[in-house]
Amino acid sequence: MDLATLKAFKPSEYQEAADGYRATGDMASSAKDTVENQISAGIRNQLDGKTAEAALRELKEVSKNFHYVQTECGLASTALNGFAFDMAAAKRKLEAVLEDAKAAGCTVGADGSVTYPAGGKEVDGKVPEGGTMPPDTSPTDPTAQALERQAANIHPNPNFGKAQDFANRIGDALKEATDADAKWAPKLRALKADDDLVVSDRDWSDAKSDMDGVRDAGKGYLDSLPHPPKDGSPKDNASWWKGLTPEQQADYISVHPDSIGKLDGLPAVVRDEANRTVLDETHGQAQLDYDAWLKKNPEPKRYGPYFNPMTGTEVKGAMVETQEWKDWEEKRKKAHKSLDGMNAIQERFDSTGTNGLPEAYLLGFSAEGDGRAIVANGNPDTADHQAVYVPGTTSDLGSIGGGIDRMTKVWHAAHDEANGKSVSTITWLGYDAPDDVVKDAPFEHYAYDGAPAFNKFLDGLDTTHTGDTAAHRTVIAHSYGTTLVGAAAQTGHVSADDLVFAGSPGVKVSGADELDVPKGHVWNEEADGDVVPDLGRYGHGGDAFIIPSDPQFGANQMATDTEGHSGYWDETSHGPSQSLKNQALVVVGKGDDVALKPSPGFGGADPDYWAHVK
Repeated sequence: MDLATLKAFKPSEYQEAADGYRATGDMASSAKDTVENQISAGIRNQLDGKTAEAALRELKEVSKNFHYVQTECGLASTALNGFAFDMAAAKRKLEAVLEDAKAAGCTVGADGSVTYPAGGKEVDGKVPEGGTMPPDTSPTDPTAQALERQAANIHPNPNFGKAQDFANRIGDALKEATDADAKWAPKLRALKADDDLVVSDRDWSDAKSDMDGVRDAGKGYLDSLPHPPKDGSPKDNASWWKGLTPEQQADYISVHPDSIGKLDGLPAVVRDEANRTVLDETHGQAQLDYDAWLKKNPEPKRYGPYFNPMTGTEVKGAMVETQEWKDWEEKRKKAHKSLDGMNAIQERFDSTGTNGLPEAYLLGFSAEGDGRAIVANGNPDTADHQAVYVPGTTSDLGSIGGGIDRMTKVWHAAHDEANGKSVSTITWLGYDAPDDVVKDAPFEHYAYDGAPAFNKFLDGLDTTHTGDTAAHRTVIAHSYGTTLVGAAAQTGHVSADDLVFAGSPGVKVSGADELDVPKGHVWNEEADGDVVPDLGRYGHGGDAFIIPSDPQFGANQMATDTEGHSGYWDETSHGPSQSLKNQALVVVGKGDDVALKPSPGFGGADPDYWAHVK
C-alpha cells in the first residue's frame, strides 16, 4: 500500500459499513423470531392438515435463511471492524511520523522518501549536505540494527540518522497497512454465500470456518475489547456485558458464541442467540461427518435365511436379521448419537405454539464429550415461576430429547395451574452424568463435580431475572440428579424455593433440614416398581442409608399413580398423571393442593409401601 492511499484511508467509512451489516443481521434475527415464534407458532396452535404442514416446512426454510444471514452479517460486521482497527493503527503511526518529520525540518515525498536538510559541523569549511532517504522498514536482525545505528552515528550530518528513522517508520506503517489488507481481503471474500436459497449443512460448516478465520485475523481488534472476567460470578459476567457497547456485544456473539452462550448472568435472549449459532454450525459438521461415515461403511444385507438351531437346516421362508447388520447398526447409532440430541433440540424449536407452548431458549450447548444442553420453555428472565430439571444416570446430549419432553409436560401442567402467571421450565444437562447404573452411578464424584456449575446456573437466573419480585423457583431432580442437588446444597447454596425429588437413590444428606429451602418445601416421589430408591438405600454393602423416601428424612411424600423409575412425567388420556400434576402444583406455589401419601399408622396407610422403610 502506498503513502497516499494510507493517508486518505478513512476507518470511519468501514465502521459505518460494519454498522450496516450489523443492522441487517439484526433485521434478519427479528424476522427469524417473527417467523418461528409468531407465524409458525400461530399455525401450529390454530391449524392442522397437509396445507399447514406444507406451510410450516416452507417457513422453516425461510427461518434457516434468516438465521444464516444473521450469522454471516455478524461476521462481516466484525471483520470490517477488525480491518478498520488494523488500518487505523497503521494510519496513526504514519500520521505520527509525518508530524515528527515535519518538526525536524524533513520533507516526506509522495513515495514515502524522506529528504533531510544540511546540518552538523563544518567539514573542510562546508556544512554536510542534506539528502534523501528512501522508505524502508526497521531491521529486525540484531546485526542489521547495529550496523544502521553505527552508520547514523558516524555520519557527519545528524539529520541523516533522523531521516533514516523516519523512513523506517514510514515503511513500517505502510507494511502494516499492506499486511492488514492482505490478511482481511480473503476473510471478507470468504463470507460470500452460495447463490441459492438453500442453507445446507455445508453452508453451516463453512460458517464455522468463516468464524474461525475472522476470529484469528481479528485478534488484535478483539484483544482491544474489554475481556469477560476470568471465572467470574454471574454478577461479574452481567456487569461486564452491560459495560460493552452494542457493537462490542455483537462482535463477541459473532466470533465467540460458544463462550457467550455458556456465561451465567447473561440474559436468556443473548445466550440463546449465541448457542443457536453453535448448534447450527455443530450440526452442519456432524451431519457431514455422519454422511461420510455412511459412505465409508455401507449398510450390509439386513436379512438372511433362518437356520433351525437344532437341525442346522434352513427354514424356508423364514428370515432373520444378520449379525453383520446388527453390528453395523450399533456402530451407526453411535455415529449418529450427537445428531439425535441436536435434532431433538431443533424439534423443540419447531414445536413452539403447539397447544400454546411458548418459545424455546437454548441457554447452554456443547457437543464435546457426552455433550451439554440447557433448554428452557419460555423466557426464565421474565417468568413468575421457574422449574429447573436435573436428569440422572445415562443422560447425555444424545438422549436430551427425553428431558426436554418431560419439562414440556411440566410446562403444560403448570401453565394450567398458574392462574395466568407465566411459567418457564428448564432442562439442565450441565454436568457429566454417570454413563452406567452399575459401573458409574455408585460413585459420588459425578455429583460433586457438577454441583458448582448447577449452583452458578441458578445464581445466574437470579441475576438476569427482571421484574419487581423474584421468580418462584422449583428444582426438580430425577435419579442421580437428586444426588447432584444434594451435593450442591452440601458444598454451596442451591438458590431455590422448593425441591422435588423423583426416584432418588439418596441426596448426600440424611434430612430435609440440611437442604437450602424452607421447612416443608422438600418434596419426594417414589412410584410403585421403582427399584432405584432401594438401590440407594441398601446399595453400600447392605448398610441402610436414609434417603428422601424415608419418613425420618422429613420430605413431603407426594402421592404417585405411575409405575417404574421413568414414569413420573406420564400423561393420561384425561391429562397429567397425579405424579406429574403434583410436580406442577409445587412449581406454581400451590403446595397445599399437593396430594400426599398417607403416613404410617393412619387410616388408608399402605403397609406394603412402608414396610421397607421401617
